[in-house]
Amino acid sequence: MAEFFFDSVWLRPPSRKRAGQPTLDRDQIVRAALELLDAEGLAGLSMRRLGTSLGAGATSLYWHVANKDDLLELVVDQVLGEIYIPEPGDTHWRMALSVMANGMRTALLRHSWVISLLGTKPTLGPNAMRMGERSLALLTGAGFSGLEVSHVSSMINAHALGSATTQAALVMATKRSGMPVTKMAEQLEPLIDKIAADHPQYDQWRKENVVIDDPERMWNDAFAFGLERLLDGLEAWKTAGKPA
Repeated sequence: MAEFFFDSVWLRPPSRKRAGQPTLDRDQIVRAALELLDAEGLAGLSMRRLGTSLGAGATSLYWHVANKDDLLELVVDQVLGEIYIPEPGDTHWRMALSVMANGMRTALLRHSWVISLLGTKPTLGPNAMRMGERSLALLTGAGFSGLEVSHVSSMINAHALGSATTQAALVMATKRSGMPVTKMAEQLEPLIDKIAADHPQYDQWRKENVVIDDPERMWNDAFAFGLERLLDGLEAWKTAGKPA
């Protein structure tokens, strides 16, 4: 397992172009793989299908990408390239972290298949390293130091990842069911009513507060609320002199 983790495309020199090599390039292959993954998920990606979508045989792809695992690493870094992190001084650190968190959540929801790949290989690609460099500059510029930088970054990223994971799972469930979230909620209502007597506090809260007429807004509001409270906590902690 350790060999798999460290056998990363980013830890090997790129293959050199050779005489007679097909006209495809690696960027073209990565973009096509991204489109296929967005359309059909991880199960829909194979080197043969990707070659067909590019009008080439799978053998042509291997001139540029050694195997499917390498391809997935390349595509993950492509997704990370969509996440914008403001330069230090462009805006207040709270706003900058909010931009970063929202950008990460948006990218993960746009490419939800990537969620299960995060952490399976080192993220050492150029976009991942750019994110790390920008995050470090942003957080040190805001007054965080040492391992605080890593802890703050992990906390914000975890909130974005958690929100995206939950929402992506619900979206996938609606696709499989063939009905919208609102319709699924309607069908769940009588089932929840059957067990409500055993959970009176939850039942009362649910009836007074849960209205699933706009699930997108509900998910966005929940994410925004959690993010703002995290930022409130960090700001209060900084103002108090960052006690242990």
